[in-house]
Amino acid sequence: MSKAPLSLSDAPRSRLLAFASQLGKFGAVGLVGFAVDVTVFNLLRTTILDSDQVHAGPIYAKIISTLLAILVNWIGNRLWTFSANRQDHTVREGLEFFAVSLAGMGIGLACLWVSHYVLGFTSVLADNISGNVIGLALGAVFRFSLYRWWVFAPHRRGAAPVAPAAASAVSTESLAAARD
Repeated sequence: MSKAPLSLSDAPRSRLLAFASQLGKFGAVGLVGFAVDVTVFNLLRTTILDSDQVHAGPIYAKIISTLLAILVNWIGNRLWTFSANRQDHTVREGLEFFAVSLAGMGIGLACLWVSHYVLGFTSVLADNISGNVIGLALGAVFRFSLYRWWVFAPHRRGAAPVAPAAASAVSTESLAAARD
């Protein structure tokens, strides 16, 4: 039995389901990264980077834990969430992912810094709420948006970087071929 062709009303529904699936996968990968981040942060925050012993201990702990979570998230998102849109240029993709993730980490660090050093909420619980709840939620929205529309964008899949001179030559050749 063959399927009926998609109608115009099925297209938006199909796109919405694909988006929801991708968002769910992103969330699942994020939960694994979150577990790594929170576990490492709290382990460091309550041991060698305790704020009683190291003044900027919470900040250092958050940087280390987030860097480890970024690595876990890149692997998960590359191989599962955005697997259909992986770039052929793994190093470039990894650098772009890392850049977006660092900006997302900056959002979480800013929340932690404001809470800990400006507002004076210095308990482990306050550090977790500001860095691992508020900062993480704001950073997740930022990261998902940029991963989807820049790092793993379908139009970039497999596209090799083109030098400007080569791009104009290709465009000129394409226009000439189209006229013939």
